[in-house]
Amino acid sequence: MQGRDMHEPNDSRANRSDGIGAIEAIIPNLNWRYSGVTATNQAIAPRLARIMRIGWLGSYRPDGVTRLRLRDLLRLRARRSLPVVWHARRNVEMEVGLLLKFLGWPLVLIFTSAAQRRKTITTRWMLGRMDAVISPSAASASFVRQPAIVIHHGVDLARYAPAADRAADWAASGLPGRYGIGCFGRVREQKGTDLFVTAMCRLLPRYPDFTAVIVGETIGVHRAFAERLKAEVAAAGLSGRIHFLGALPAHEVPRWFARISIYAFTSRNEGFGLTLLEAMAAGTALAATRAGAAETVVADKKTGLLVPAGDADALTAALESFMRDPAAAAAMGARAREKAVAEFSVDTEVARIAEVYRSVGRTPARARR
Repeated sequence: MQGRDMHEPNDSRANRSDGIGAIEAIIPNLNWRYSGVTATNQAIAPRLARIMRIGWLGSYRPDGVTRLRLRDLLRLRARRSLPVVWHARRNVEMEVGLLLKFLGWPLVLIFTSAAQRRKTITTRWMLGRMDAVISPSAASASFVRQPAIVIHHGVDLARYAPAADRAADWAASGLPGRYGIGCFGRVREQKGTDLFVTAMCRLLPRYPDFTAVIVGETIGVHRAFAERLKAEVAAAGLSGRIHFLGALPAHEVPRWFARISIYAFTSRNEGFGLTLLEAMAAGTALAATRAGAAETVVADKKTGLLVPAGDADALTAALESFMRDPAAAAAMGARAREKAVAEFSVDTEVARIAEVYRSVGRTPARARR
């Protein structure tokens, strides 16, 4: 969705003046594909860099954060008396952190465990060697067989905000109809894209003012799944009203949240589901399956509608209630924005993560275990 490390560092003053040797925490992003984890890292790291010295290792480094290379890691290894936080969000990053620590790097290890599924023996072994574990919801924390600190994800409320004129912004997209309805995320069964397509094939013939958009890439084995959905759309005669936009540049995604009137979160299972917050922050009416953090984030029938995961009939009914009454959908979206502002600011998330970094860095490893 976004070019890999395309800018030279526009580092914060703290990072520039003190150099690599002053790094207090490392954000590893060891995945060449842009993903929700990468988006989370990109949102968090620059804000952390305003209050402490942060280094970024890997692809998609955001502006305002110092880029680390292999030679920089070698320099950090010499600081045996000054621990550096290594905050991993993927198993591969946890593995690398453990290896570096074994080889003598002065690391304290933190892992964010978002997945809501049973851990393998290997993952449990690695988690047991972390200095702290963070989970974005109580549901995720319940799958970690050790104490976990629950810190909800936050959203950039300035970046994801309602359009000044949603109707005009939708018209500017060049797509037909007066209203947009969207489903964002990689096109695959786990994300429930097929549920959205089923609902749209049922509803769009009855609601000519609406056009549907599906935003997200298709990779590997999921290409056959995507092609089947496109064939289903074509067979229904709706290729002009259900648009597969593919992967968009990251900077374009917030505008699509703001220009659509209704957002469908359709995942069958999810670690958290950051698009829930992004839709709410954009003031978009939200119908969501009970997956990930949906039941934590959404107040059912107040700031969105919750339906059982995997239930196409229930999803169709929820979306139709919005399509039937766009004014009520807009009011629901406005309440969702209020809830996002009150409870899910990314700055609150960053402040709590920084507290964990500092607490873990001060506490002797023996006492933490």
